[in-house]
Amino acid sequence: MMSGPVGIDDPQLRHGLLQVEEHVHLHYVELGEGPLVVLLHGFPEFWYAWRNQIGALAAAGFRVVAPDQRGYNLSSKPEGVSAYAAARLVEDVATLIRDRGETKAFVVGHDWGAGVAWSFAMEHPEMVERLAVLNGPHPERLLHELKTSIIQWIRSWYMFFFQLPALPEAVAELDRYAMLLKPLREEPTRPDAFTREDLAHYVEAFERPGALTAMINWYRAIFRGKAVKIRRTEVDVLVIWGEKDRHLDREIATPTTELVPNARVVFVPNATHWVQHDAPEAVNDALIAFFHGAEPPALVQ
Repeated sequence: MMSGPVGIDDPQLRHGLLQVEEHVHLHYVELGEGPLVVLLHGFPEFWYAWRNQIGALAAAGFRVVAPDQRGYNLSSKPEGVSAYAAARLVEDVATLIRDRGETKAFVVGHDWGAGVAWSFAMEHPEMVERLAVLNGPHPERLLHELKTSIIQWIRSWYMFFFQLPALPEAVAELDRYAMLLKPLREEPTRPDAFTREDLAHYVEAFERPGALTAMINWYRAIFRGKAVKIRRTEVDVLVIWGEKDRHLDREIATPTTELVPNARVVFVPNATHWVQHDAPEAVNDALIAFFHGAEPPALVQ
């Protein structure tokens, strides 16, 4: 089993299409055999966000499934903001796990995928073996920070810009999706974190009919969609956080012990928001150790 990065058309990957609602299908890739690991990408990525993790986790003895979440790439792009409410995103994950013949899984999320992962653990704790989140704060921490910190509010300006009708899509499309690609080109500390070929795959995903509106509707649904109730999360949680994140403050990486009593936070000093791209080996080692029940490497400097 390969342990290096997978390619977009890697012949070892198994592709699937799962119906999660009437007229709504999720595309996913799968590799490996063993306990199930579900990898949830963030904005503006798709399953390919995990190209450096899929092979390593499969080689370590796991069956890895990475979906295009609804609205992205080859998955359906239902119309309307309500189609992207947190409750629906969570049920997509539950349906995916059951479809793969399992009752629970190791769940990993980055960015928006981390938000879905946190919500999934609160809504379906019985289906989570262990939870790992990468540069995605607990929803309670993020909401508190947006209410109390002008700095975080400024850093999250795009969340509010995306509430506007039509204009965000028009701006995102300018100059071959420059607004969406700029963070991927300029922020990572690893020079080849996103190659020209990688970015071309992202552009191809952006160009799919309805993709831009669907992706932005995730943000619109924050304020208009059905939320998941904040509950105490008892499962073991690993937070992996790139310390040079320009969008999210380091202080909100750690969830409160009242809501998440069994969390371990590890910081990756020379990594950004795109931590699994900046430090793929460190992230892979930490995930594999955590899933095997061992202490993840101490990455704090």
